[in-house]
Amino acid sequence: MQAVISIQQLSKTYASGHPALQDINLDIRPGEIFALLGPNGAGKTTLISIICGIVNPGSGRVLVGGQDIIKDYRAARAQIGLVPQELVSDVFETVWATVKFSRGLFGKKPNPAYLEQLLKDLSLWDKRDAKIFELSGGMKRRVMIAKALSHEPQILFLDEPTAGVDVELRRDMWNMVRGLRERGVTIILTTHYIEEAEEMADRIGVISKGQIILVEDKQALMHKLGKKQLTLHLQQPLASIPAELARYALELTDDGHALVFTFDAQSEHTGIAELLKDLAQHGIDFKDLQSSQSSLEDIFVNLVQESRR
Repeated sequence: MQAVISIQQLSKTYASGHPALQDINLDIRPGEIFALLGPNGAGKTTLISIICGIVNPGSGRVLVGGQDIIKDYRAARAQIGLVPQELVSDVFETVWATVKFSRGLFGKKPNPAYLEQLLKDLSLWDKRDAKIFELSGGMKRRVMIAKALSHEPQILFLDEPTAGVDVELRRDMWNMVRGLRERGVTIILTTHYIEEAEEMADRIGVISKGQIILVEDKQALMHKLGKKQLTLHLQQPLASIPAELARYALELTDDGHALVFTFDAQSEHTGIAELLKDLAQHGIDFKDLQSSQSSLEDIFVNLVQESRR
């Protein structure tokens, strides 16, 4: 399958000397939701800005739908819709005029029916004659999404799209994203709400210090790197873990009232049966136990911490 976005050996160093991106190689598949995760300053926005033709690359090549973002700028950019972090728009224009003008910028013929449906999908139709400055922050965010979709792009970038918005808008947005994917639109998003990436994304990319440190299918990533923990709530607290149990690498928590055992759920031998037997032999009784699995957030934090070592 040919990539809808192909990034080859992309690097960018700003005039200050800061290396924002270092040798990025990445292919985005048609029709997928790709979540790009990384801490502040990792290079997420710089990468998106280069793909969208806002920032020039230092070196390397970016193809969008087979079009070079530098040599074939207009053809490449016409395929992209961008919802930036910042709310930027002409505040004295109406919602309808703003979205209509954005469509015209890409040379698209007028299509009032499409724009009407777009505004209805984003709960903006009743606000179509309102000026931008009259809208709430959540409504302004919806207008940015409408502008990005006005020219019917096949690729949509969402750069921290739900930062600071209400729960209702977040829910509406993700319903819209699902609908776009069903129509074949490729979605690339950055987010600080990692639970959204865990719920929505098909693949996860992690960027740290301007380098892509991992790209993986979400389910495969959870399978490979996710760990399970067994927490045993003790009848009596322990001052310390007996030396004879050191091989289990247990963690004593809750002021000695709980033991935590981390294990690989996919392994043929988890070690749980042996642990419970050894605990009984040492007279360590528990009143309750529970298991939990690492979330995508746990995995992300661990990956970033390892990349910084």
